Amino acid sequence: KLNIGVDTIQHGVEGLVYLLTESSKLMISEVDFQDSIHVLGFSDELNKSLLQLYLDNRKEIRSILGELAPRLPSYHSLEWRLDVQLASRSLRQQIKPAVTMKLHLNQNEEQTAQVLQTDPATLLHLIQQLEQALGEMKMNHCRRIVRNMK
Repeated sequence: KLNIGVDTIQHGVEGLVYLLTESSKLMISEVDFQDSIHVLGFSDELNKSLLQLYLDNRKEIRSILGELAPRLPSYHSLEWRLDVQLASRSLRQQIKPAVTMKLHLNQNEEQTAQVLQTDPATLLHLIQQLEQALGEMKMNHCRRIVRNMK
């Protein structure tokens, strides 16, 4: 009926959905939303319609996005044990350490446990990588990104 290709309509709908979901995620103000759509080159009437559509539906979009978000497990507790094999039948003098960890997680109000085993060198490397990631989170650039994600 519109004499427009299917791909054009599909891309237009996808763009509109993206605009509304991202704007709702960030809870941008009316002025910021108007600035965002002004650069698209639409008419003033269409810009006002888009703004009204955004204002009418942003809370509902946020609630739907909250329901669609994956429910990730959260940390509850950790049990660990250090095992050292000092000798075997073939090797009388060997030292083979292993760290066994039982990670208790909460997911959807249910507790699950994961058993992990590693050698101390790998565990130290993992600790260094996690400490480096935590250090990077303290940088201003990462703080700005996290602040905008909320």
